[in-house]
Amino acid sequence: MRIKQSICYPLFKTDDVSWDDFCTKVAAMGYAAIEFWARGPWYDEAVAAAHGHDLAVAQMSGHHSLPVGLNDPGEHDRIEAELKESVDLAAAAGIPGLIVFSGNRREGLTDEAGLEATVAGLKRAAPHAEAKGINLNLELLNSKVDHPGYQCDHSAWGFEVCRRVDSPNVKVLFDIYHMQIMEGDVIRTIRDNIKWIGHFHTAGVPGRNDFDDTQELNYVGICRAIAESGYDLYVGHEFKPKGEPYAALAQAFAICDQG
Repeated sequence: MRIKQSICYPLFKTDDVSWDDFCTKVAAMGYAAIEFWARGPWYDEAVAAAHGHDLAVAQMSGHHSLPVGLNDPGEHDRIEAELKESVDLAAAAGIPGLIVFSGNRREGLTDEAGLEATVAGLKRAAPHAEAKGINLNLELLNSKVDHPGYQCDHSAWGFEVCRRVDSPNVKVLFDIYHMQIMEGDVIRTIRDNIKWIGHFHTAGVPGRNDFDDTQELNYVGICRAIAESGYDLYVGHEFKPKGEPYAALAQAFAICDQG
């Protein structure tokens, strides 16, 4: 199955290009979708522009905080309410997935206790997500470079959350950049756990930049493995271009166009 590629719009936004022009350019390259991390005043315009160019909106953030997340039971009422609102917006706009976050470690919070709390929080939100057909994608982030203290910083922890929640709509956002930093072994991990993966993010390591000969990941091989797995959702580019954004996006598309 051919890889469906998406773009994390905030990293490629330029002041002189409108949403409509952006969608025109990336659709012509072959991109299937765009995504963004939070709702803003441009939300309706973004969805309309994407759909007007036969692009999907791949996903957006489901709740409003990254460091204070599902591993804190005291936040579950707030997060459940925010997720229900976001699920309804996503369903209305045809957005298949929402990003959710474990939150950061806190003094005295073990990994097992944080995992149990995250499971409990997702079990509260999962029935509404299932009813609307929206995935809740728990994002894997590195705690070594970019997100010190983040608890869901290894794939085994995230996949265990999915197993315990046991919902077809609770999955992992497998960020290849972050997991290369934390653990490596990317292709085998993807192949062994593809049923629990609802979205991918990409970037070069080190630096979180373009896919070129200064970084260590082989995205041809990684995307070929994803395509061979039968995965049919999105692989989203979340890197910071070193030069002209559209040239970087065209190069990334060509490298990841596997299947």
